[in-house]
Amino acid sequence: MANAQLTLEEADVADETSRSDNAEAADSPKGKKGTSGRKGRKSDKRKGPVGKVTMFFREVVEQLRKVVYPTKKQLITYSIVVLIFVLVIMSYIGVLDMLFGDLMQRAFGVS
Repeated sequence: MANAQLTLEEADVADETSRSDNAEAADSPKGKKGTSGRKGRKSDKRKGPVGKVTMFFREVVEQLRKVVYPTKKQLITYSIVVLIFVLVIMSYIGVLDMLFGDLMQRAFGVS
């Protein structure tokens, strides 16, 4: 029983230490002010709908800069893998279709 109690205590400690960054940001003074965490910019509440759309597109561009694109070799390899997978699945479904079609033909005698 002491073993189970220790495990529950460890789980409580793990829950307390595995808080997300968002929860920590909410506890910080910046999170309470309602700012987006960027210096020199107004909060979304003061910008209105146009400001929110502008902020959205800025963040989209920011995230697109973080994207790591595959190399030409990786792209070719992944494309070949996908095409082979599609051919295998297509063949499997085709064989099942022919089997069930033949089964229906034999069961109901429809030509």
